[in-house]
Amino acid sequence: MLKIKAAVIRQKGGPFQIEDLIQEDPRPDEVRVRIVAAGMCHTDMVARDQLYDVPLPVILGHEGSGIVERIGSAVKKVAVGDHVVLTFMWCGHCKSCLQGNFTYCEHFYPLNFGGAREDGSVATHPDNGTQEPIHDHFFGQSSFGTFALVHERNVIKVPNDAPLELLGPLGCGIQTGAGAVMNALKVTPGSSFAAFGGGAVGLSAVMAARAAGATTIISADVVPARLALAMELGATHTINSREADPVEVVRKITGGGADFTLESSGHPVVLRQAIDALAIRGTCGIVGAPALGTEASFDVNGVMTTGKRIIGIVEGDSKPDLFIPVLVELYQQGKFPFDRLVKFYSLDQINQAAEDSEKGVTIKPIIQLE
Repeated sequence: MLKIKAAVIRQKGGPFQIEDLIQEDPRPDEVRVRIVAAGMCHTDMVARDQLYDVPLPVILGHEGSGIVERIGSAVKKVAVGDHVVLTFMWCGHCKSCLQGNFTYCEHFYPLNFGGAREDGSVATHPDNGTQEPIHDHFFGQSSFGTFALVHERNVIKVPNDAPLELLGPLGCGIQTGAGAVMNALKVTPGSSFAAFGGGAVGLSAVMAARAAGATTIISADVVPARLALAMELGATHTINSREADPVEVVRKITGGGADFTLESSGHPVVLRQAIDALAIRGTCGIVGAPALGTEASFDVNGVMTTGKRIIGIVEGDSKPDLFIPVLVELYQQGKFPFDRLVKFYSLDQINQAAEDSEKGVTIKPIIQLE
């Protein structure tokens, strides 16, 4: 058993409460990671606000990075002292996982939002002698704390010379945007791409589209500062959706519509715009996460007669053991400067980080634990 400190959500809407807790020792297939930093993602806010059914009380955080502190007896993937990024969890034994489609694991929801291990157990309790369960294993990690207990499966080793405090967001938000472009949409050299939403996911997609060789890269958002940053990160055009119709502007820029679009805001009206802005045979990817049960509409004939495609994308269709090291290497080569998106906060500033994220003041908060 280990004493840890973590941010706990005990009621719908928060706040994060810093608490002293007890964490069990690793099981044979588990790894204890000393968390150096953890990115804050929109999905943390979705869980905090109960837009997804996540049990309370719970430790959130799913973009952790840190150093392996202890390993279970059966762990072979990493060793004590390794630098690692933590990513989403998958079961490894369902049909999708056996096919290599980890992001579409049949058990993805309970493993990532169920607040427990696959067998329903938790590893965390208050440090006051009670056995109150504190739900953990959020995305297989619950990294808003000094230590995380994770499965060997969702620990990704990264080079020791990479800036570990920066790398956590590669485990979810950054790999979602970049992977949507590179793995799912497969944006091609010379093509046109439009990102609807200029948060961390949308701007990661802009950087990835540039790295993939797209020659027309459009960012649509309502925050002028984000649009200015998009231009610095590789966009060739920007659209303030409060000042102009993004569908008309995309069609004008591209001469008929974009080859690829990505919707990351989670708003149905924006999704409709992303679909309508497509060229003939164009593809729209959906990564925005609205409340469960949210519905959207599109012009059926407008999609059918033009051969448009609409695809859902989870975690950028990533195979994390392969893709996260690629993103690290692209960053180290200066081709994927996602450090431009981040601002660091201490653990006791976590509620301020959440507020700044929701107001658009900070694109990607990172909570530093050491």
